[in-house]
Amino acid sequence: MNQASHQKLISFIWSIANDCLRDVYVRGKYRDVILPMVVLRRLDALLEGTKEQLLDEVRFQKEDAGLVELDENALFDVTGYQFYNTSKWTLQGILSVASNNQALLEDRFMEYFNGFDSNVKEIIEKFKLRSQVRHMLQNNVMVSVLEKFTSPYINLTPESKLDPDGRTMPPLSNLGMGYVFEELIRKFNEENNEEAGEHFTPREVIELMTNMLILPVKDELPPVITVYDPACGSGGMLTESQNFINDENGTIQSKADVYLYGKEINPETYAICKSDMMIKGNSAQNIRCGSTLSTNEFQNMGFDFCLSNPPYGKSYSKDLPDLKDGNDIIDDRFKLQLRDYWGEVVPEDGLPRSSDGQLLFLMEMVTKMKSLKDSPFGTRIASVHNGSSLFTGNAGGGESNIRRHLFEGDMVEAIVQLPENLFYNTGITTYIWLLTNKKRPGTEGKVALIDASQRFEKLKKNLGEKNCELKEHHIKEVLQALLNFETVERLEDEDLAVKIFDNREFGYHQVTVERPLRLMTQFTDENIQKLRFNDKHAEIMKWAWEEFGDAVYSSWRQKEERILAYVEEMEMNLKEKDKKQLLDPKIWSNQKELMELANALKQELGQEVFDDFNEVEAMVKQALKARGLKVGTPQKKKVLEAVSWEAEEGMPVIEKELKMDDEQVNELMTRLRCREDDLGLYGYHPGPKQGVWLTYKASTSLRDDEQVPYEEDVLEFVKREVTPHRPDAWIDVDKIKLGCEVSFNKHFFRPKKLRSIEDIARDILLAEKASDGMIAQILGGHV
Repeated sequence: MNQASHQKLISFIWSIANDCLRDVYVRGKYRDVILPMVVLRRLDALLEGTKEQLLDEVRFQKEDAGLVELDENALFDVTGYQFYNTSKWTLQGILSVASNNQALLEDRFMEYFNGFDSNVKEIIEKFKLRSQVRHMLQNNVMVSVLEKFTSPYINLTPESKLDPDGRTMPPLSNLGMGYVFEELIRKFNEENNEEAGEHFTPREVIELMTNMLILPVKDELPPVITVYDPACGSGGMLTESQNFINDENGTIQSKADVYLYGKEINPETYAICKSDMMIKGNSAQNIRCGSTLSTNEFQNMGFDFCLSNPPYGKSYSKDLPDLKDGNDIIDDRFKLQLRDYWGEVVPEDGLPRSSDGQLLFLMEMVTKMKSLKDSPFGTRIASVHNGSSLFTGNAGGGESNIRRHLFEGDMVEAIVQLPENLFYNTGITTYIWLLTNKKRPGTEGKVALIDASQRFEKLKKNLGEKNCELKEHHIKEVLQALLNFETVERLEDEDLAVKIFDNREFGYHQVTVERPLRLMTQFTDENIQKLRFNDKHAEIMKWAWEEFGDAVYSSWRQKEERILAYVEEMEMNLKEKDKKQLLDPKIWSNQKELMELANALKQELGQEVFDDFNEVEAMVKQALKARGLKVGTPQKKKVLEAVSWEAEEGMPVIEKELKMDDEQVNELMTRLRCREDDLGLYGYHPGPKQGVWLTYKASTSLRDDEQVPYEEDVLEFVKREVTPHRPDAWIDVDKIKLGCEVSFNKHFFRPKKLRSIEDIARDILLAEKASDGMIAQILGGHV
């Protein structure tokens, strides 16, 4: 079917909604009727020609053969498809005897629905078609809808037909039906102010993906091929991959038996996909409905090819209970085994943030890879993602761990950056990930980044967000770059570019750089006053103190109402627990006791400014002992926090004094893989006595993170990039995490050449001349 015929058919179907459903459904609900009726009429039209033969076969099986249950295979043989309808009705038959008796018409529809096989019945159930028919009957529009869909001027079959005027109506192939479905979905979603093309991957993108998947191994294809899509939508990727392999006029021309498998969470698109599979003769049982993430479907199978366009930025929080129990991952698909900084294999979290689960679909396909024992080329995967899959998530997080798993496992063959505005529902840049567990000779351990973002042709008219498309020569260009696997420099801005990297070049160490906490201390009245209020309720307590003074420590019940009124007036929205704490006299008395403790220490230590917090702690301990005061560590800590502040001129605060003999020091150097002179870079400093080593408390405000590439030695990096600027810095090896990310912007950035001053000056003069000296007049000649 050509483009004109395709658009004509879509316009005809769209007109049905406007002509028949306008006063019965709001525009956003048209799709609830039109899409299932298109599917139903498609199936119905294909069965019309064999209706009498089928009824004869049913009579034979029941009356002559005496079968209790019908032989479905025999019925499939009669229809020529993997579906049938044993009732005497067709949609045209129901229309031909239609009357004003709604109950009778409904009975005929229900009889018609009940005559279908179990697979079509499921499609009817997913579309909720029975209730839609009842609704249309009640509103007297069912007959007009039937008239439209059974019109002799519309052809939904895969065979050419003549209309009543003798004109040939082109066949509607499975591919053409896919176009119709997806275009209708796009139009309905636009009418409903939803994302346009919610389920539509452009066909040229699918073509590129199938070429990348299959052509590199076209000479190794087995006689039986399995293809899997874990987010199959209406099945476009699956059917296109099958067409690509079996096309007699195509590049592959394989006679392999291709079996398609998929899963789709949306009941509507699942029903569309399932019907398309049955029409094409594929097994409907291989298409499942439900969440791919919450249930490990096909868990005992491996597939030759996997391809998918999973949802971007979609939360999978509903699936989390099936994937995680507390902090423990309970789904083996997302349990990872990765090496830590020391080279030890440890379990790692393979779950991204719950707000975006797209990488989980990639992991789902990875876990369905065939082993090389079962397949000469293993499994090849193509998956479309947005940019967040490349770089979102810190080292040690689920996204980064998944990327590490893929790159360190040498599964990533290539990543292709596509043009912006290529998809119907988003203008963002998208990327095709190409994975395999058997790389071609010469590509082992390497990854090709292909920037095809400038390879497109503009559309004459936008389709949703889509304003450009890939032409055949663009697809061939990307494919050739993949097959060549060589660097391609971009000469012009619109050219394609390719860069080849080692897997390890995308990995990095996230190193936490610490600096010592340096404190100054002074027991002043101003500092001590801070202790009157706790941190959590400081604002309210300060107001209450200014309002009531010392009275806040007595006659408490009389003040509760005024304090609560202030909280409400300031719209603080406190929880009941916080209100109770705020109104608890013990809170106030505890803070008062801290002030009294601080004042007592002030009398002992004076108001001198101390630059050594370690010395202050010792003095406080001695002062408390002298006064015979027994004070808990939390109270002492709060007082010292109130009278101390961070300052560069302060001495480092000692956390521990470690006694280590030479043997223990050698063991420490062996573990850290460093010399004694470098122990300070790991936070171990020689103490005042032989055999004593000091560690310092780290300042959280001065803490920083550095990304150190895998190929660099972390210690040498710190020596070169950190300590020249911060001599007191050290790294915490226990906090080192390994990460992985890909940045197309960094690798393919092309700075635009700045215009020369002469060119800018010339343009200014020309602009001034064109405005007849207006600039000079405005500035009064001061130019």
